[in-house]
Amino acid sequence: MMGLTKPNMVMAFLRFTKMGESQKLLHQLKYKNRPAIGLELGRIYGNLLKANGFKNYWDQITPVPLHPLKQKRRGYNQSEQFALGLGESMEIPVKLSIKRSFFTETQTKKTRIERIQNVADVFELEPNQNVENQRILLVDDVMTTGATLSTCANVLLQANSKLVDMAVIAAGKN
Repeated sequence: MMGLTKPNMVMAFLRFTKMGESQKLLHQLKYKNRPAIGLELGRIYGNLLKANGFKNYWDQITPVPLHPLKQKRRGYNQSEQFALGLGESMEIPVKLSIKRSFFTETQTKKTRIERIQNVADVFELEPNQNVENQRILLVDDVMTTGATLSTCANVLLQANSKLVDMAVIAAGKN
């Protein structure tokens, strides 16, 4: 991920393991209509972060957006559910500061280079969102190469955010 953006911190609640518990949880969250899993994982992780000195560290939490068609099909954005749980437990507002302007294919079967190319230029700042001088926690469900998070972080940094940290439910090789 280094070279794609300049995050302040990158954190993961769980380690992603293929066929492991983290993959089962994420599969339930994303594909089995279980948004409550994202909320609860966010609450648990938020309480853990708060207990470790991050209580007033960020001004806002911003989830990585889904394309509107994908969100309509799924019924919710799993990253937003995670963000809402984090925001609730940490008492930090969740703001939908970024929008996905183009539909992209799933990243799951792509190489690192294909992932970077797949998300280049698909995100932009939502109109009427001011992130200037904001300390932002950018969240997503899973991170493998960091391409999606890096692209979103760059949108926020180009809009003069003070800092962008990243947090995911799970990270690791796909």
